[in-house]
Amino acid sequence: MKKIILLALVLWASGNMLFAQKYLTRTGQISFTASTPLETINPVNNESATILDGATGDVIVETLIKGFKFKITLMQEHFNEEYMESDKFPKASFRGKITDINKVDFAKDGTYQVHVNGKLTMHGVTRDISIPANIKVTGNDITVTSTFSVAPEDYQISIPSLVRNKIAKTVQISMNALLHKR
Repeated sequence: MKKIILLALVLWASGNMLFAQKYLTRTGQISFTASTPLETINPVNNESATILDGATGDVIVETLIKGFKFKITLMQEHFNEEYMESDKFPKASFRGKITDINKVDFAKDGTYQVHVNGKLTMHGVTRDISIPANIKVTGNDITVTSTFSVAPEDYQISIPSLVRNKIAKTVQISMNALLHKR
């Protein structure tokens, strides 16, 4: 499945403008925090694929749900089997556009604050979201970081009443991806 996602991303990138500024990684980090005073929940996934087109501002991020690693194995099993239903909905994806891409000078090292509008799909539900992001340019590489919040109920993720107080009503998602120029 990882190879299919990566192949799709590479084909998409190569099919666009020949001289466009394309940046790519398949080792981006996505983490989330759903902690409460009763439970610490903060898994990490280090295998997210990301493509950014510096010319158009188009962004694609895809991650396999089973790639999230928890400190407690049983928590990871419940996450995949009961909440995210990973066999039925194996990936989460974001497709969007940096609305102010003209603020970023890819030829000059620096950090640029941008805004991204797009569609986040997870658990079979797609919703429009608008998120802040930072792009740090260092030579031919860029680092994209972003933090935003979502509510599991917005994505039809059911939390059983038995554990509802142990899981945050709003989940904070963080992204940190080092992309290389292609």
